[in-house]
Amino acid sequence: MFIKMFTVGMFWTNCFIVGDTQTEEAIVIDPGFDNASEAKNILREIQRNRFRVKFIVNTHGHHDHTDGNKMMKEATGAPILIHEYDAPLLHNPKADKTLREGDTIEFGEVKVRVLHTPGHTKGSITLLGTDAVFSGDTLFAGGIGRCDPPEGSLEEIMNSIRNKLLILPDRMKVYPGHGEVTTIGEERRSNPFLQDFFQL
Repeated sequence: MFIKMFTVGMFWTNCFIVGDTQTEEAIVIDPGFDNASEAKNILREIQRNRFRVKFIVNTHGHHDHTDGNKMMKEATGAPILIHEYDAPLLHNPKADKTLREGDTIEFGEVKVRVLHTPGHTKGSITLLGTDAVFSGDTLFAGGIGRCDPPEGSLEEIMNSIRNKLLILPDRMKVYPGHGEVTTIGEERRSNPFLQDFFQL
């Protein structure tokens, strides 16, 4: 599975191209760029790998993860996917398809499963692949997503992390919406927000 990360926008959002190099199909996760220069960098990488973008996937509906939806859709023709609870946050353009817990997104021979991981927003999702997760603003290296916006909930985000993410193997790579790539094992061992889970 091909993975390329770009850090874009004023909030340093991680945007990902995830592709199958055999079939040359790919998805773009969280195109949070807000200018044409950043868009060109991502599109250049797509063209270099001869990828056909099958879907644009938003891990949640905040603008720093969705600002580039319009440019990316115009450039690739790919439909926009987001969880049904966050779909009302998209306006220009709106979502083409909504997602739910357990849905599978297929591109080429690659499949990622949708985990509904609310807490940062009601419709936050994590995308689960064979050996990687794309956690949006749910889990970061050494942190968790903010829960203070009106749609946020500390209880929900902690339940999402405990019941959906920390049950995954330690080796699983975590590609978050902001910051550095980490692993489930590293966060289990050292993330200060999660240590209460492991106290006897």
